[in-house]
Amino acid sequence: MISTRPQASLIWLSACYFFFFSILGIMVPYLGVFFDDRGFSPQQIGFLLAIVMGTRIIAPNVWARVADKTGMRAQLIKMGAFVAALSYTSFFYDGSFLYMAISLSIYTFFWNAILAQLEVITLETLGDKAYRYGVIRSFGSMGYICLVVAGGFAIEAFGPQVLPQIGMVLFIGMLLCSLPLPNDKQQVASRDVAAQKLNKSIVWFLISAMLLQMSAGPFYGFFVLYLKQAGYTESIAGIFVALGVVSEIIMFMFAPRLLARFGVTCLLVVSTAMTVVRWLLLAFAVESLWWLTVSQLLHAFTFGLVHAASIQFVHQAFAKSHQSQGQALYASLGFGLGGALGIWVCGYIWGDGSGAMWTWVFAAACAACSLIALSAIPKPQAAMGTRQSLPV
Repeated sequence: MISTRPQASLIWLSACYFFFFSILGIMVPYLGVFFDDRGFSPQQIGFLLAIVMGTRIIAPNVWARVADKTGMRAQLIKMGAFVAALSYTSFFYDGSFLYMAISLSIYTFFWNAILAQLEVITLETLGDKAYRYGVIRSFGSMGYICLVVAGGFAIEAFGPQVLPQIGMVLFIGMLLCSLPLPNDKQQVASRDVAAQKLNKSIVWFLISAMLLQMSAGPFYGFFVLYLKQAGYTESIAGIFVALGVVSEIIMFMFAPRLLARFGVTCLLVVSTAMTVVRWLLLAFAVESLWWLTVSQLLHAFTFGLVHAASIQFVHQAFAKSHQSQGQALYASLGFGLGGALGIWVCGYIWGDGSGAMWTWVFAAACAACSLIALSAIPKPQAAMGTRQSLPV
């Protein structure tokens, strides 16, 4: 049954996901275009985008420690939304490379206080219906798709410098939707918040997640620029990004049944193998509308199913008193360290654009290494009780 949190919380949680990922929908695909318009070099763009990912290495773990010790998860979401919105105003000033690097560091440090706590509160609110996570999380995907499409048309019509105005509206929406979340405070004894011992299953899972997010480096940092180089417009690029998110939303709806039938590790292996295929298609067939469409439809597996399975793995592998720690490790090592390394390396491979194709070859190689890491997960523990925890 769903926990004692009021059902209304699920509505506000869904709204928080919508705005959180709406912000990512305008920032992730178009931030590289925004920096390019301000005159930064590909290496500088790669470094700046690596900061966005890199703050996830430290920040989520800092906030997770605070959350697990104090139980003040909702308060951290509100604080993170407020300070991130405040620091985001710095984007309106056309400053130097150093100015933008400092601005990004401050804004993303507080922004990273939000998602891990949002995940934990959602799973706690759902209680033994945690398999419904995908339905709540799909609101985030809807927000992402709306801003990816709208952002592409807005940038094409008004130029990349419209990004801060759009982003500011979304930050205010995120803050307003976080305010009704109940301010729970469940003090946890200090002995309960000592770092949980990481077994082989968790270690290999985290290594795999890091490598998989490294493989997504060119997609997060250079996908729109890559399509522009191939002759597509920003609005068309936005539609292709949106197509991937539509497939992701559909996958979130089917994820509970797939997890119940096949287990976490099996689905992670299949999805990671499809990730290798997806990046190779982008490397060698980007000019083909057909293969570009297929590559974006594979986003259902390379993000949608991977994320749904990963969240369940973390939820089941970590004790209740260490849920924020688990989500933070997944975010910091995967999206943080992995994403930062991937974008940083791709910035150098990309160069002046002549190495664009090789960034996707690099991505496919990282995904293949992630697949090898998954094969090292001990099979008796890999499913973490998934078949018993999820509905059949």
